[in-house]
Amino acid sequence: QVDLVESGGGLVQPGGSLRLSCAQSGSVVSVDAMGWQRQAPGKQRELVARILSGGGSNYGDSVKGRFTISRDNAKNTVYLQMNNLEPEDTAIYFCYAERKSGAYYYAVGWGQGTQVTISP
Repeated sequence: QVDLVESGGGLVQPGGSLRLSCAQSGSVVSVDAMGWQRQAPGKQRELVARILSGGGSNYGDSVKGRFTISRDNAKNTVYLQMNNLEPEDTAIYFCYAERKSGAYYYAVGWGQGTQVTISP
């Protein structure tokens, strides 16, 4: 199990930007992927962005072109730069980490979540 701590959430106006960070707490262990999911009230949790240890990344359709995920492998920290934020981006954002077994990835830890609110 990997312990993750998120930071950087808050309240911003539409069109604004936020940067989320997620770092391992306690003993740092190697993981194969890290990412972000979000959950808005009354909606299912959805993928925001994910990045592999080798650098490949993928994004949810609703955030492509606006959000950028990056990773500092030495620190096992992942960042989510969110630009041109929209009210529909309002949600709790959860960081997660994965390991790979064969061709499959599986979650090994989740953060507690950080609230992002986009409102005038």
